[in-house]
Amino acid sequence: MSGQPMTKTADMAAFDRRNADWYIDKLVQVLVFIGGISAIIFVVGIFAFVTKEGFGFILDRFDFQEFFTSPYWYPADEDAPEYGILALIAGTASVTGLAMLVAIPFSLGTAVYIAEFASGKTRETLKVLVELLAAIPSVVWGFIGLSIMNPLIIELFDVPVGLNVLNAGIILGLMAAPIMTSIAEDALKAVPDRYREAAEAMGATRWQVIYKTVLPAAKNGLLGAVLLGVGRGFGETMAVLMATGHSINMPGSVFDSVRALTATIAAELGETAVGSDHYQVLFTIGIFLFLITFVINLTADLIVRGIRKG
Repeated sequence: MSGQPMTKTADMAAFDRRNADWYIDKLVQVLVFIGGISAIIFVVGIFAFVTKEGFGFILDRFDFQEFFTSPYWYPADEDAPEYGILALIAGTASVTGLAMLVAIPFSLGTAVYIAEFASGKTRETLKVLVELLAAIPSVVWGFIGLSIMNPLIIELFDVPVGLNVLNAGIILGLMAAPIMTSIAEDALKAVPDRYREAAEAMGATRWQVIYKTVLPAAKNGLLGAVLLGVGRGFGETMAVLMATGHSINMPGSVFDSVRALTATIAAELGETAVGSDHYQVLFTIGIFLFLITFVINLTADLIVRGIRKG
């Protein structure tokens, strides 16, 4: 008789624990859903705000030919303002292109070494160092370009100014390399081991396995890593502002000072009257940048999704 109440008490305790677990599970699901949907809401809200601020210029003053084909950017001229961003696009593209030339060999080489050669503590140490490199603030990179790379470029290449495409390209390449390394390493590790084993069984050397088997199998992931690096380059502001020289030019060499789209917004937005044409055209540039980075990131995401399905 005495055992029956004890059994009922144990059953009730188990029932209460199951109920508690169910409520906790539902709470976690709700929190995760809120976290996921809030990211979408924030992105849509930011785009809506930028579009609202720049829409007046697009409706009233926007001239497609002048905006995209003219290198003359004088929005603050009271008599004849000009809103051409071709020089700004060329400056952004030249810095980003050089940055990819710097970042791709470093990031892919590091990813191959971590994924295929390093083991144990060496691999973990290198991964931590790559993550620490990604954590360095962009203003610190800009300070390095301003105070270290600037005099170094002047001395090595005998040029009057070291704040130019070369300076910003090197700095931006080092900034983009960590994220490219992480994604490239994930792509290499996703290649099934049976591919490597089959290649080795046919007598391939270690480098032949990597070059002829692993890299072709991971090519979509590596391309996705490069595209995300390009997006990182287009969206960078502070380091580019400090390292390019911030001069409106159509670059003819890596030693020319240029101005980037993001740096233009950062430098001029605080000096404009709210609601003016100059204010609105800066937000129009923001819409253009948003669309570019969206297309780049979407393309990279579709490529990476293609890998996972394959």
